[in-house]
Amino acid sequence: MIIEINNLVKRYGDLTALNHFNLNVKNGDILGLLGPNGSGKSTAINCMLSLLSYDRGEIKLFGEPMAPNRYDLKRRIGIVPQEVAVFEELTVKDNIDYYCGLYITDKAARIQHVDEVIQLVGLEEFIKFTPNKLSGGLKRRLNIACGIVHKPELIFLDEPTVAVDPQSRNKILDSIKELNAQGATVVYTTHYMEEVELLCNQIVIIDQGQVIAEGSKEQLKDMIRNNEKLVLEIPELSQSHIQQIHQLANVLEAVHEDNYLTIQTSNTKTTLIELLNYLEQQAVSYGSIRTQEITLNDVFLEITGQELRD
Repeated sequence: MIIEINNLVKRYGDLTALNHFNLNVKNGDILGLLGPNGSGKSTAINCMLSLLSYDRGEIKLFGEPMAPNRYDLKRRIGIVPQEVAVFEELTVKDNIDYYCGLYITDKAARIQHVDEVIQLVGLEEFIKFTPNKLSGGLKRRLNIACGIVHKPELIFLDEPTVAVDPQSRNKILDSIKELNAQGATVVYTTHYMEEVELLCNQIVIIDQGQVIAEGSKEQLKDMIRNNEKLVLEIPELSQSHIQQIHQLANVLEAVHEDNYLTIQTSNTKTTLIELLNYLEQQAVSYGSIRTQEITLNDVFLEITGQELRD
C-alpha cells in the first residue's frame, strides 16, 4: 500500500473533523477523494502530509510511518494545491526550475525534468511568460508542473481544474492520465463528478470525518437503489398527474421541470409500460422518451444528501 490510515481522529476543540477515519490506497491507483464541504477531506490530506497533528491513529506512506521530519518520504510526494502557488516575478520556466531544484541538485537532471514537464502540461510556447501574462487555465497547468516536476511517486491534486477553460481542463486530465501511466499514484479531490468518472479507478466518499462509501464507480452505482432514469418530454403536467405517476409500481421519484418528466425507477421496462398506459388514459401528450444511466453525481447526492453545505 502507498497510503495506509487506521482509526485517524482529529479534533478542533469540540469539533471532530476526522472520526476514526480509515483509508488504503494501492500503488498505481487514481483515487477520487470526495465529500461535501466540511466533510474532512482537507484535514485528512493535511494529516497525511504531516502538516497537521492529530489526536490518535496511524498514518503510513510507502509502508513507513509518516512524521513531520520524514523528509525522505516527503521527497517522494508531489502536492498541487487548489490555490495557485507560484512566484509572480519569475518566468514559467524559472518557476518550474526553482521547484525542481528543491528536490534535484544535479543540473543536467534538473534541466531534463523541467523540459519534460513543460511538454507534459503543454507550456512550451509560454516558458518566457510571467504568471501575470497567463490565462487562468495556463496558470493551473503551471501550478501542476511545479508540483510534479521532481517526478513524485505519490501526487495529491486538490481541485486542479477549478475555473479553467475546456481546453486546459482536457490537457490537465490528459496529463494526470500520463503521470499515472508512468507509475505515479494519484489522490484527486474535486467537485466535478464527470472528472472522477473519467479518471479514477477507486473512489472514497467521506462525510462528517468518516468513510461512508468506497469502491469503483461501478460498485458505488450498484449501492444506490435506482439503476436508471426515464426521461420523457412532456410540456404540460399537473401536480395531480405527478402524484399519480409517483404511485406507479417501481417508481421511486418523479420530477417535472423544464418540460421534462424524470422518473427514477427500480424496473425501467415495467415502469415505462405502466407510465405510457397512464398517460394515454389521461390524454396527456408526450414527445421523446429516453433512458438515462445513473451517474456518479446521483450516487454522491444519494449518499451524502441534497441539502446545501456551507
